[in-house]
Amino acid sequence: MHGWRRRVVIALIITVLTAIALHSPALAQGSGPESEAVEAAKEELGRAINFAWTLIAAFLVFFMQAGFAMVEAGFSRAKNVVAVLTKNLMDAMIGGLAFWAFGFALMFGGSGLAPGLERGTPLIGLSGFFLAGSAYHDQTAMLWFFQMVFAATAATIVSGAMAERTRTTAYLAYSFLISALIYPIYGHWVWGGGWLGNLSAYLPFLGEGVGARDFAGSGVVHAVGGFVALVGAAMVGPRLGRFNRDGTPNVIPGHSLTLVTLGTFILFFGWFGFNPGSTLAATDLRIAMIAVNTFLAGAAGAVVAIYFGFFRTGQLDLALACNGALAGLVGITAPCAYVAPWAAVLIGGIAALVMIGASAFVERVLRVDDVVGASAVHGFAGLWGLLAVGIFADGTYGGVRGLIMGEWAQLVAQLVSILTVTAWSLGTGFLVFWLIRSTIGLRVSPEEERIGLDLTEHGAEAYPSGRRLPVEVM
Repeated sequence: MHGWRRRVVIALIITVLTAIALHSPALAQGSGPESEAVEAAKEELGRAINFAWTLIAAFLVFFMQAGFAMVEAGFSRAKNVVAVLTKNLMDAMIGGLAFWAFGFALMFGGSGLAPGLERGTPLIGLSGFFLAGSAYHDQTAMLWFFQMVFAATAATIVSGAMAERTRTTAYLAYSFLISALIYPIYGHWVWGGGWLGNLSAYLPFLGEGVGARDFAGSGVVHAVGGFVALVGAAMVGPRLGRFNRDGTPNVIPGHSLTLVTLGTFILFFGWFGFNPGSTLAATDLRIAMIAVNTFLAGAAGAVVAIYFGFFRTGQLDLALACNGALAGLVGITAPCAYVAPWAAVLIGGIAALVMIGASAFVERVLRVDDVVGASAVHGFAGLWGLLAVGIFADGTYGGVRGLIMGEWAQLVAQLVSILTVTAWSLGTGFLVFWLIRSTIGLRVSPEEERIGLDLTEHGAEAYPSGRRLPVEVM
């Protein structure tokens, strides 16, 4: 019996060693039909893994909509929560349809990243509308879905800045326009084969292959959304009682730091789809470094913000810590693939300081009422993220090298991108909100604002109290 068992073990060992030999790299390098089949199977497996990875990352980014809704609802007063939630739900739905019909084609036409995206110019894409024709393809659908959730993120940033006094119908019109035109056109310039991504073709002194780099969207997503939010908040005007006659600000507290904190955790979680997912490939092992950099920058942002507030007031400000974390995440979004972990910590910490300074500037100098601080968190921290690429990129990924490597060309390219996204977002944001204000109207009446948008626009309350609508409002 003992000899029989030994023979079985030997036979199993021989079988395993034979299988290993048959699938070894040395054999796979052969030219026979079997080795070709193995290589084809490996390639197909890699495509399937990358396909699934990209879609899972997109699902995470879509869940960020819930995070935005919670943060914005928490920073708002209870009487406006239904309005905030409605805007966050519907800008994703309306924006998604706009991106399907127009935005995706304008953004990625000419990129050649998937079937049906062959035609475009350095300024605008010209193919892929409605995912029809040759764009009716699984690969194109995967890319569309991943990019659609990014477009929805840019759109929803604005709702928090304009909360508590903006007509919901006006906001929904804006959602369509930013997703169909504003976001995609600048996105085409950077990600869709446009002129910013190939800047050395227009500025030869930069050197071959140098262009604006924004790995996951500090500029394309966050700066666009943040500066359109700044324009929208300025044009709709401040909430009643937000500023005194001499221009000094008053604090209008939100109703739930619980929701703000929950939303921050959800957004932080979703960012691991946002940044690592932008590789579009799980076989790109840089995803590990990107995830580490994402966490470190967000953590540094929260720590710097809460201790800045502590040293200034002697109190630990939870809301400031949440916005600090989000600013750190925004700041690392552009350079996350190009920098080392120590740089990610610096980028996140500086992003928090940028956010704090920008918040004071927006409130005290511009006298703009931004309910959640969207313009500071996403707009100004987004610009810092673009700049950080030109400073901290170390050449270990994609050949992108910044000042720390003795290269100045990338910094110049990033500065051009910063000027472009600022001018584009402020200019187009003004046109959109001016058009809306001149037609359907942008702001609710003072009486509606006093009662709250939940009852006057939606006929519902997030926290029902049993009271009835006043007769004159019904």
